[in-house]
Amino acid sequence: MAHAYACTIELVCALCNPPEGKRMRSIGKSVLGSAVLLGDSETTIALRRSIDMAARSSAKVLILGETGVGKEVVARSIHDESARRGRPFVAVNCSGIPETLLESELFGHVRGSFTGAYRDKPGVIRQAHGGTLFLDELGEMSPRMQAVLLRFTESGEMHPVGADAPAPPSDVRLITATNRDLRAQIEGGTFRQDLYYRLNVIEIRVLPLRERHDDITVLLRHYLERSAEMHNTARPDLTASAEAALMEYSWPGNVRELKNIAERLALGDWRRPIDADDLPFEVRANGRPIIQAMPRDERGTTRTVDQQSVALARLFDRFAAGEDFWTVVYQPFKARELTRQDLVDLIDAGLRKTSGSYRELLAVFNLPPTQYKRFHAFLYQHNCNLPVGTYRRMAKAGQRPDVIAPRRIAAC
Repeated sequence: MAHAYACTIELVCALCNPPEGKRMRSIGKSVLGSAVLLGDSETTIALRRSIDMAARSSAKVLILGETGVGKEVVARSIHDESARRGRPFVAVNCSGIPETLLESELFGHVRGSFTGAYRDKPGVIRQAHGGTLFLDELGEMSPRMQAVLLRFTESGEMHPVGADAPAPPSDVRLITATNRDLRAQIEGGTFRQDLYYRLNVIEIRVLPLRERHDDITVLLRHYLERSAEMHNTARPDLTASAEAALMEYSWPGNVRELKNIAERLALGDWRRPIDADDLPFEVRANGRPIIQAMPRDERGTTRTVDQQSVALARLFDRFAAGEDFWTVVYQPFKARELTRQDLVDLIDAGLRKTSGSYRELLAVFNLPPTQYKRFHAFLYQHNCNLPVGTYRRMAKAGQRPDVIAPRRIAAC
């Protein structure tokens, strides 16, 4: 059964720098290092337990999660805790290498097999012998490469490009990761079902940062300190209002974005605590409600709360009748029949109904779980994703979420 782990992860490891000319594009290697999980929450303890379980065997692991949540950190942690920790850990970004070169990078090639092949070259599978091979962005792999990888996972067969016979098998532990919905890709015919079941022996899901707000402050302070040391600046402190704004922010770039924002703040070399108004624009715009005048319709006439309520009621009536979000909202929005404020009002009303759960909101809008990422992408594209912290805190306090004051957005 798949488990979702909301945990704070940080990897502390030594990286070797191979001599110039021997660095492989889109491939990173680590020497023996150590992985540290920040936080003592139940979910962090559960993740440590899961990593320990995965490290006790050489079974294949599939790590799922959005871009920037730390999937490679999880993979490295499993390797560092396993009996293979003294052997190589080789990471390959499948989306960063063209299909014509990916097979050669994985399985190697013989001299003269293609233009530029001036010598025999072992693939990264051979280089990872006795250790761990991590294939990131698995969902970007072409159908042909999926078939080649399937053959390797089934029989261990390695056939270098241009070779007349297979090479001897290699002892490699395989860990894969993707930010794609592989089940949806299987339904769409773009990912092999047999390969999915071959790779998905142990499944670990890493939740996005917006769904694990308790980790934000710990991570931010850690990266502020590291960035200050790196750039020889004073470690900035945060006021309560700044921390609240950061907790409210939706973090579409997850931990990677948080790390970058921490570095940006550290570079400011502040001589006073950082306030909410000092935060980057995207945090200030999305991290807390922006109260403005009542929205206006296309003719510039101010709409009353009653008019807004009637408009929302009509939309929810259509949902109750079985129509989905793409029909009720997406098409009119694209046709400019609904405004961005209308969309924000709808999402706001929906989150009040679900106490801040975007996943439950899918059911309200008659969308299947497989369309979660598409739905979120649409909201992010139009800057209409609302932070869930307020709704969840109100629900925990026993206050009805539907009494939250309506949100207003700034005009574009």
